[in-house]
Amino acid sequence: MAKSSSYSSNIFLAAVLLFFGNVFLGAQASNVLYYDFVGPANDSAKHGPQSFCTYLDKPVPYDVISSYKEINVTRNCTTNTILVVNDSLPGPTIQARKGDLVYVKVHNQGLYGVTLHWHGVKQPRNPWSDGPEYITQCAIPPRTNFTYEVNLIDLEGTVWWHAHNEWTRSTVYGAIVILPREGSSFPFATPDGEHLAVLGSWYDEGTSLNKALEMDLAAGGYTLPRATGYMINGQYGDFVPCSNETTPHFSIDYGKTYLFRIVNAVVGSEMFISIADHNMTLVGMDGAYTKPIVVSYLMIEPGQTMDVLVMANQSPGRYYLAALRFSTEDIDFTNFVHEVPTAIIQYKGNFSLTSPPTSFRQQLRSLASEEHPVDVPCNVTTRMFITVSLNHVACPDDSCYYGDYKIASTLNNISWEDPSVDVLQAYYRNISGVYTTDFPDLPPVMYNFTGDDLSTSLAEAAQGTSLKVLNYNETVEIVFQGTNLLDESGNHPMHIHGYSFYVIGVGLGNFDNETDPQMYNLVDPPEVNTVGVPKKGWAAIRFRANNPGVWYWHCHIDRHMSWGMNAAFIVKNGDTEETSMRPSPSYMPPCIASKDKPYGETDQTLKSDI
Repeated sequence: MAKSSSYSSNIFLAAVLLFFGNVFLGAQASNVLYYDFVGPANDSAKHGPQSFCTYLDKPVPYDVISSYKEINVTRNCTTNTILVVNDSLPGPTIQARKGDLVYVKVHNQGLYGVTLHWHGVKQPRNPWSDGPEYITQCAIPPRTNFTYEVNLIDLEGTVWWHAHNEWTRSTVYGAIVILPREGSSFPFATPDGEHLAVLGSWYDEGTSLNKALEMDLAAGGYTLPRATGYMINGQYGDFVPCSNETTPHFSIDYGKTYLFRIVNAVVGSEMFISIADHNMTLVGMDGAYTKPIVVSYLMIEPGQTMDVLVMANQSPGRYYLAALRFSTEDIDFTNFVHEVPTAIIQYKGNFSLTSPPTSFRQQLRSLASEEHPVDVPCNVTTRMFITVSLNHVACPDDSCYYGDYKIASTLNNISWEDPSVDVLQAYYRNISGVYTTDFPDLPPVMYNFTGDDLSTSLAEAAQGTSLKVLNYNETVEIVFQGTNLLDESGNHPMHIHGYSFYVIGVGLGNFDNETDPQMYNLVDPPEVNTVGVPKKGWAAIRFRANNPGVWYWHCHIDRHMSWGMNAAFIVKNGDTEETSMRPSPSYMPPCIASKDKPYGETDQTLKSDI
């Protein structure tokens, strides 16, 4: 969504220090340990991303150089240049325990700014380390550094990290594996082993992706770049030319049970996942456990993570794990090549080969046990009904290549515009004119949201930087309603920073305020940070606004985010220091005058002294 390019940059993450127990939150951290990014994985490795972060037997301080830069890779018989961390696609896997505190110091030695976001990490009272550009920070300028503080105090399972400026995350991402606290165990039988499967996108534009994005947005936004393929652990797999030598392999022993941690890091697509002849037992999502569900396939939204158990109970051999793109868009937008990725589940000792998404969603339940309780808000103080739509806005001075209008996506008919100063700094320092606090609780007009042949006048949207203000500890219910404006209904994975929330209901058609709430699950709804709003359907969520700060929320299909399907909450401080946002760090990246040029081409004038 950001407008400061990072394509063709050459950035180094130097001295990546992952350690626990600093002066701010040391009393809350479970362990005082050191982690290490131990070096790049070979691009030709078959076995997926290495675990770059390893617990050390003795906490000995040291510095390690880790790079974030361009490399040449070959996929589908074509060599391209992409941005990666540690010469690896995906990037390093951070392994920690529940309650740990992680620090990542980023040194940027490139031409363009960069930010990192810790997806699913709530960052209690600390939006300063959340990472989305123009929301909680401006980009880290070249030749400077910034330290992120990643607090895993209440997560257990799998989440992930990724770049959060423009579409840089297409190749800059990695998993975060959070084990139970010392002395605790999984709420299921300890598996015999674990495997990590990270789904990613491939764009033919390579490091020119953000440049192509900016050009298409300037022309009206109808031809934004499209992924030409999808990968598992950075590889296509057996069914794509020049790829079967690098197909990811997951080794298993007959009779044993394995925990597969699955991350959907693709830029713009929901994905179906299945393993030939094997069922999967879903036990966790988005860093929280679920009641076990036995399924033959998964449907995972962009940004979501899922933890599944797989029993090695079939005839020893080799079985495919495959992922398939799920599309709800018009065929005019999807009539292009997008390769299907595969990996191999390989039994040791023998090498011979031998349903709808809504029903899957409706099976999801929180664990709701004594050790993993739920806290669904019952007395709702704030209710919001938010339409998620594709719209259009007028082009100023006939500036759009395709006509008088350019495509936009909206929440309650407002299409987000990036400010020139990040919202968090403007809020903290009371800088006027950066944003407004008038995000509406209802759309401007009520109509048959999922009907056909809707008037194009309903699709005319406003643009702005509009936020919703919540008091500390307010209990919030949001119903996201999909629309069919411009005959462009689709699935929308809505992600909220700084919070997990309970999905209390999902349905098709128009939300009925009288009958649908009667079907809400307020006993054991799944606790997630990303929820899919179905094509021509709705999703209802609840959460308690107990994390003060500025928190971004947006569709996790990046082209929808780039078109403006974004907004943010301001959650006010409570009455005590413990319920208030922490003070600003002594240094935050400055907001450079020009967002559209490499830093070397600007006059380095700052928008403010922040």
